Amino acid sequence: MKIPPEGSAAFVAAMEDVLAVYHLPYEPAYPVVCMDESCKQMVGEVRDPIPCAPGRPVRIDDEYVRNGVAEIFMEVEPFAGKRHVAVTERRTRKDWALQIKQMLDECYPDANKVRLVMDNLNTHNIASLYEAFEPGEARRLAERLEIHYTPKHGSWLNMAEIELSVLKGQCLGCRIPDMATMQAEVSAWQKDRNNSARKIDWQFTTADARTKLKRFYTNF
Repeated sequence: MKIPPEGSAAFVAAMEDVLAVYHLPYEPAYPVVCMDESCKQMVGEVRDPIPCAPGRPVRIDDEYVRNGVAEIFMEVEPFAGKRHVAVTERRTRKDWALQIKQMLDECYPDANKVRLVMDNLNTHNIASLYEAFEPGEARRLAERLEIHYTPKHGSWLNMAEIELSVLKGQCLGCRIPDMATMQAEVSAWQKDRNNSARKIDWQFTTADARTKLKRFYTNF
């Protein structure tokens, strides 16, 4: 973990804020949702793979063709075992705002507020809602968000990173040639993962942080 000394107080404050959110009692009206973004290079085959045969594995040509990059938005409610993944062509401010609207209106229509944990990327703010929607709609969405930012150099505090790692290991490890195929593969993975209600067992607490990361506390 690399943290500049002059930023230690800010790091600690943001870290303890996120950890406090993770250890709140579960409330369906105030779900904790972690959000993160990633990307995946789409890769096509130059030659069709040769299927496997008795005593011989499938043969895949080393040569391939690049078909662009797909952007991935991951939203996971770690303590309920729910996640939603969107695969898009871009990840602009408007794309982020559209994901927020979908999350609030379709995934959590009955929630009073969503406690949203994410990193402090320049697109991850209320201003993006105003860029994407008219002011009344932007304000409506903003009032249903309670945003908690992970600190700089503290992305490991975002449980969406754990879920992205699982997605990449279980679903995105092979060559995927185009957007439609990637969306179908991710959708199938999401459905299976949600059906099994896989939760994340987060055990790192504020007390652990004050013991294991005490060098950062002594800098201020």
